[in-house]
Amino acid sequence: MKFRISYFFAVYLIASIAIAQDISQYPVEVKRLLMAYPKTIVGYDGTAIVLYNGDKIAYTKGTSANHTDLLNSTNLGDIFAYEYKRGLVKDIPKNYDPGRIRNDKLLKIMYGSTSEEVQKNLTTIIWCPMLVNQKLRVTKVNGVDKQLQKISDELDQHPELKDYLTSSGTFNWRKIRGTERLSSHSFGTAIDISVKYSNYWQWDCRCTSEDVDLNYNNKIPQLIVDIFEKYGFIWGGKWYHYDTMHFEYRPELLIME
Repeated sequence: MKFRISYFFAVYLIASIAIAQDISQYPVEVKRLLMAYPKTIVGYDGTAIVLYNGDKIAYTKGTSANHTDLLNSTNLGDIFAYEYKRGLVKDIPKNYDPGRIRNDKLLKIMYGSTSEEVQKNLTTIIWCPMLVNQKLRVTKVNGVDKQLQKISDELDQHPELKDYLTSSGTFNWRKIRGTERLSSHSFGTAIDISVKYSNYWQWDCRCTSEDVDLNYNNKIPQLIVDIFEKYGFIWGGKWYHYDTMHFEYRPELLIME
């Protein structure tokens, strides 16, 4: 419910800063972007979203033909190619990776285009002070630090989850293994937990080929996933190319009208 409050507050902010347009006529996914990032995205001109600084990013849903094209797409609409579903998910189709498709231009404008720029907006939170008591650096932009602190506070009430909660990393300006794409960790918006209980597709197949046939593996309890999703974080365990330790702040994929 706390995340729903943020939704309505975002709607208010959009109304106060948006370009004089009929927002009700925007594509559903564009409205979700506006609600998720009201300080960055201020409008839509029919072919691109309009940013607070006057820049534009092309937006046309469903233009990329295959999985490889989607991963490398610069079209913002492609981040919605795969629907992210809350709750327990089973039988993930091949190459179904909701949230794994990102738009670097938008992320760099919001969080910083270099490691140095990102680090100017980092802050330290105490992660699960009763169960883990770990210092983590995350971005303050878009209130990511506040949402992660709420997750920490809630998880801290579940001692049965303690073994799964030690973080193996937050901010780290780096490329995704085997690619030229930046990791979401580069922007201070992601957290990895529990290497001991985690599964990662490249570890399991001992390869980096996107075309590989995978056998899904996961040991992370669903309760942890549900708590993260409640506060705007998606889970890499819902990807065909699974990364079960990984959570990242992507509220546009979780907002429901």
